[in-house]
Amino acid sequence: MKENLKRSFAAVIFDMDGVLLDSEPIYRKIQDNFFAELGFSVSDKEYDEFIGLGLENMWKMIKSKREIPYDIPKLITMNNQKILDFIKDLNDLNSMPNLLEFLEICKKNKLKTAVASSTNLQIVKTILKKLGIHEFFDEIISGEQVENSKPAPDIFLHTAYLLNIPPDKCLVVEDSENGVTAAKSAGMYCIGFNNPNSGKMNLSRADIVVDNFYEITGMFKQ
Repeated sequence: MKENLKRSFAAVIFDMDGVLLDSEPIYRKIQDNFFAELGFSVSDKEYDEFIGLGLENMWKMIKSKREIPYDIPKLITMNNQKILDFIKDLNDLNSMPNLLEFLEICKKNKLKTAVASSTNLQIVKTILKKLGIHEFFDEIISGEQVENSKPAPDIFLHTAYLLNIPPDKCLVVEDSENGVTAAKSAGMYCIGFNNPNSGKMNLSRADIVVDNFYEITGMFKQ
């Protein structure tokens, strides 16, 4: 049985990709097309290493192995535009099952909520608006706003600062190994969200691991 989460949390911080939205299949399609335009492909094993890293670290890894005629800032700009264009044209974007119910519980219990994502801020806001959940969040933070990407704790510490909540009063929901590492390094309680589409992630550092928001909602209702 999972533990009761009715404890003294004051904020819930969500990763976006793979947590609020089952985004990796969408991103994989976009990235595979972009990689092909640049003249190479990426295996499933290599791609899994990119999940939760952010584009800067991803392109650093790719360029360390391949000759690509663009610098990293240019690749990031091009990549973000590819994602934004694709997302804007999607008409059937859906949030994760039972997410809305959990957000309503957070609101009812006066918990502050935030999104802390490695993804570009414009893309994050576009996705949240398309999902119809943008207004639920007190803060929306991108990895671009901090010095070091996940697995460094910077984004979570910055989010806690903006929320005016001590890190040990924050609960984080993360689906990637890098994200879990970042949350725990920030001194936060972390729920590992097991999303098969996010690759084979080692979530063992999380305080607990769940398969869906129904489980999390149940723990808050106990």
